[in-house]
Amino acid sequence: HVAVGTGTVIDKKGIQRYQQGIRDRAAPRIDGGEIIRVEAHPIPEHPRPWRVKDRAILVGDAAGYVTKCSGEGIYFAAKSGRMCAETIVKNSKQGVRMIDEADLMEHLREWDGKYGPTYLVLDLLQKVFYTSDAARESFVELCEEEYVQKVTFDSYLYKTVQGNDPVGDLKLGWKTLSSLYKY
Repeated sequence: HVAVGTGTVIDKKGIQRYQQGIRDRAAPRIDGGEIIRVEAHPIPEHPRPWRVKDRAILVGDAAGYVTKCSGEGIYFAAKSGRMCAETIVKNSKQGVRMIDEADLMEHLREWDGKYGPTYLVLDLLQKVFYTSDAARESFVELCEEEYVQKVTFDSYLYKTVQGNDPVGDLKLGWKTLSSLYKY
């Protein structure tokens, strides 16, 4: 059995070309095999507006906890599942009480409070810098800055938006605006 996942932000025809390319490269290794099913589904890159209904909750990829800029989702899938489970155990009194929607909403408030700003910043970055070649060039120029590299590394390492240097943030804001204007 072989299952291959592909990720792209381009159209359906582009995905089909990627899938065909994978089949072509794998052909010698899977010769004589049978393709049972080919399917593709977009991975949600933003938290879903409705993640709780009654006693059901979405976590991980299903909830849209994939970061837009990197496509990373493993950490957020595991973290959201664990945080949700911890909330369920606590609110069910170790399984004595049946949870309800309000209990699950507690988990969402905690999740959104901790990681909501991260998704907001990544969404903003994508909307500003991933819209044209000129905007991408502007982003590349910004990435040369040591402060940008530090904030990016720390944010990736700690999985939450870092920075907390008002002077550095103001300089970065000015550099961002002037870089976008230049391109």
